[in-house]
Amino acid sequence: MIEPPGEGLPSWATASPRRVEHIRRVAGLAEGWAGEMGVPGIERARWLRAVWLHDALRDADEALLARWAAETPGPPELRHGPAAAARAEADGESDRGVLDAVRYHSVGYAGWDLVGQVLYCADYLEPGRGFAREHRAGLAARFPADPQAVLAAVARDRLTQLIQSGWPLLDTTVAFWNRLAVVPASR
Repeated sequence: MIEPPGEGLPSWATASPRRVEHIRRVAGLAEGWAGEMGVPGIERARWLRAVWLHDALRDADEALLARWAAETPGPPELRHGPAAAARAEADGESDRGVLDAVRYHSVGYAGWDLVGQVLYCADYLEPGRGFAREHRAGLAARFPADPQAVLAAVARDRLTQLIQSGWPLLDTTVAFWNRLAVVPASR
């Protein structure tokens, strides 16, 4: 593990070089969308703060995750977001939208504003992931023109994978899906 400096990562981040590359790709996708969508600088900065925080503790050891996400049960895959959000809040991050985006980026959250939706989609659609490349690239290209439809498609994909894995559906995830279910599904 390394404690990577700069590039938007907080000084307390614990991330492998591979994880840092993933975060950079997510940031690049979010920045591209912000440009295409004409997003003002303040909102763009919120998106990028969430991106750089979302996996800041993804490679942290169990003790560190337990320290910052003691109330969150489950494996590191489910605890790193809540831990990073708690650590960021302790470090002075006060934007509830950014914190919610980071906290729930792996599971979905019905109360997200656009920053959460962007992070959820960009994290899944970043081009370095090796599965369903063509499908995901098409969704990524469509995001600026139709973010709600792409969000629904990404949620559908992620929930399908989750169900196939045999992991339980968290109440937060179910509420997120039920909020999206009113959005017409399109692919």
